[in-house]
Amino acid sequence: MQQTKQETSTTPTRDWLRVLAQYREPSHIRSFVELGITGVSFIVLWGAAWWALSVSYWLTLAITIPAAAFLVRLFLIQHDSGHGAFFRRRFLNDWLGRAIGILTFTPYDVWRHSHAVHHATSGNLDKRGVGDIDTITVQEYQALPRTGRIVYRLYRNPMVMFGLGPAYHFLLRNRLPDVLGSTEWRPWVSAMGTNVGMALIAGTAIYFLGAGPFLAVQLPIILLASSIGVWLFYVQHQFEDTYWATDKAWDLPEAALVGSSYYHLPGILSWVTANIGVHHVHHLSSRIPFYRLREVLRDHPELATRNRLTIWQSLACTRLRLWDESRKKLVSFSESRK
Repeated sequence: MQQTKQETSTTPTRDWLRVLAQYREPSHIRSFVELGITGVSFIVLWGAAWWALSVSYWLTLAITIPAAAFLVRLFLIQHDSGHGAFFRRRFLNDWLGRAIGILTFTPYDVWRHSHAVHHATSGNLDKRGVGDIDTITVQEYQALPRTGRIVYRLYRNPMVMFGLGPAYHFLLRNRLPDVLGSTEWRPWVSAMGTNVGMALIAGTAIYFLGAGPFLAVQLPIILLASSIGVWLFYVQHQFEDTYWATDKAWDLPEAALVGSSYYHLPGILSWVTANIGVHHVHHLSSRIPFYRLREVLRDHPELATRNRLTIWQSLACTRLRLWDESRKKLVSFSESRK
């Protein structure tokens, strides 16, 4: 279906749910092709990085960059599986997600639960804390003791947010993710099953390649991929005119459309990141397969102008760290004092 910009400009927020429902049907052939291209590319690049150790470690590090990008793409296929968007059958989605989770160091069932909570509460000031970037209001920050302010400033520091934080999350926290106090068996099985799968793959690679060569390739890939992943997640909701509201005023479709960005990336970067930048559409209808998100923008041009962020514009988002309830926007620490 093709609509003009004039036609889509009058579409109320809630009507987008009905409009976008027609894009939710996945193509199994397309899904298998996307999975094959992504998986084979990652394996080939991993092998090339290992081979390059005999030439130069700088060459190895250079190859780990595209390898990390394809690992991010594998994670985003896992992400689509978690939403039931990659295949029609939940069985296929779930077991693909669990298998990829071993490569992405992410226990699938634990992540799927927290991510579902994120989608159900994104932008709700009274339901923060699960699957989100921790964000507090100006008033909450001003009410913190000095130590609390220092901790929050450290957490929001780019070196921590995109460096130490992702490394800690994927290497350590995901090994036992919030399951110590849980009486449910699924989080335990998910976390421990992922750990066992990782140990088997790592053990096999170390047996044949050696511990040193394996770590020299795998560590840069997972560290870079985790930082890229956190950056993409960050800019999806941490922009100036995003959406936060108290529970009484909060509206799910409005939070999805207004509180999620359209991260406009160059063609190759949009492809390798599985169109996750079209995040406002994804939050409005999470069952749309990633390879159909561009189709939505083509048919409904108005959505291509909503919350549009370029790479250059997104860099400024790192200074926005507090929600100003009076001005209804994210502000920097310095702006919060005005």
